[in-house]
Amino acid sequence: MKIGFIGLGIMGLPMAKNLLKNGYALVVHNRSRKPVDELVALGAKPALSGREVAEKTDVIITMLPDSPDVKEVILGENGVIEGVRPGMVVVDMSTISPKVSVEIANALAAKGVDMLDAPVSGGQKGAIEGTLSIMVGGKKEVFERCLPIFRAMGRVIVHVGGNGAGEIVKLCNQVICALNIVSMCEGIALCKRTVVDVGKMIEVVSGGLGASNIISNLAPKILSGDMEPGFKLRLQQKDLRLALQLAEELRAPLLATGLAHQIFRIAEAKGLGEKGTQALIRAYEAIAE
Repeated sequence: MKIGFIGLGIMGLPMAKNLLKNGYALVVHNRSRKPVDELVALGAKPALSGREVAEKTDVIITMLPDSPDVKEVILGENGVIEGVRPGMVVVDMSTISPKVSVEIANALAAKGVDMLDAPVSGGQKGAIEGTLSIMVGGKKEVFERCLPIFRAMGRVIVHVGGNGAGEIVKLCNQVICALNIVSMCEGIALCKRTVVDVGKMIEVVSGGLGASNIISNLAPKILSGDMEPGFKLRLQQKDLRLALQLAEELRAPLLATGLAHQIFRIAEAKGLGEKGTQALIRAYEAIAE
């Protein structure tokens, strides 16, 4: 089975490497050339467009920043849809609008192509280690057909429903993650105002009921001043925007999510969008000035 991979950023590049490690033949495409060259050196084949990727593969994976990017790469000029054949599968592992995901799936279905939305959780660390959580929407039989591919990249892999369901679960995940980040930063900001060592506070919390993967992965970075991204702050903010859009459509109250969205906006206004989500602590420092 030949796999196409489009979108080789912080997450996509290590995910593609894990597919190569597991013996899959890979055709890759990305806006910038550097990650393409890196994968070609490991045995992948390059392609110049989504259409070319589709023409040379059986399953296509996209891992892109936002809904317009995925729509353009799959449905746009010289896009994936122009090179597909009946019986192929497109797997979008980006975090995008559930509504847009269903729209793309319907357009591909008209060409006899199945689509799975399969966003991931676990950050760059999970992508590198092949331990991502993958939530998959689409036909169950197509999910089962692609399960070996998912197992090359993830550890917890769950079929959650029809097209768009994977994206809905991911937005729920991002609401929970964002609020965890906010609560961690508030706890650190409070502790910094006292005589107590922040590192010791984190050590105790990490062994108690307040422990979380967010704290174990991001608190050490805050303590060391490392603000480089495992997941970019602007992408977390984008996910909150999508969650709030979904809540608006469903008339669901997300009070704390709305507040988190505004706190992340402060960090964005401070020019921290390209930094990791742990850079939210800088928003609290700015508020305290």
